[in-house]
Amino acid sequence: MTLNTVAVTVDLVLLTIRSAELQVLLIRRAIPPFRGAWALPGGFVLPDEDLDAAAARELSEETGLRPGYLEQLATYGTPGRDPRGRVITVAYLALLPDQPLPVAGSDAAVASWLPVSSVSPASSESPGSSGALAFDHARILADGLERASAKLEYTPLATAFCPPEFTIAELRAVYETVWRTRLDPRNFHRKVTGAESFVEPTGATAIRDRGRPAQLYRRGTATLLHPPLLRP
Repeated sequence: MTLNTVAVTVDLVLLTIRSAELQVLLIRRAIPPFRGAWALPGGFVLPDEDLDAAAARELSEETGLRPGYLEQLATYGTPGRDPRGRVITVAYLALLPDQPLPVAGSDAAVASWLPVSSVSPASSESPGSSGALAFDHARILADGLERASAKLEYTPLATAFCPPEFTIAELRAVYETVWRTRLDPRNFHRKVTGAESFVEPTGATAIRDRGRPAQLYRRGTATLLHPPLLRP
């Protein structure tokens, strides 16, 4: 459709860890513009709709998923970002534990979790070209990845990717996956257990991957990490 006034949309950056890879939820657009291109889930905000409600509705309509928590990432309003007219989008971010396969609906032909490493960066191709994301979604995704990496430094968010009881090695794997780097096991263990109320021992042990018994932990009461776990 052609827009004669300013319109508002919502777009969603949803990240999870599947098969030991950081993955993003994308939909393949079934309608113009950029028909057939991969894009972030999202759509137009209805006239009487709150932004948070619009984000939850679009996610449900396009993928069938309902994450419990979405946080606003940023607002994007560069002229020409949408060929249909002047469109301002409010982007949301969610980091989720391993999720079920999405079910495409609405204006999405396909919905799928894809490795972040397989998505073309914004600078390499034109939006909507083969392998690239539609609109300015590559930029939005890049901003979401940076926000996620930063939040792991100063919040206990990484525990959201773990089961209720986990080993320090499993928690380290989350950081290594999101930060895309290897971490020294002993140094990481010292920092995690030294951060006030980040994790607490359960008193139980478990054997992971046929190794020796490892102590199990659960998330503590901290909302901010002190001291923070800084990226290498």
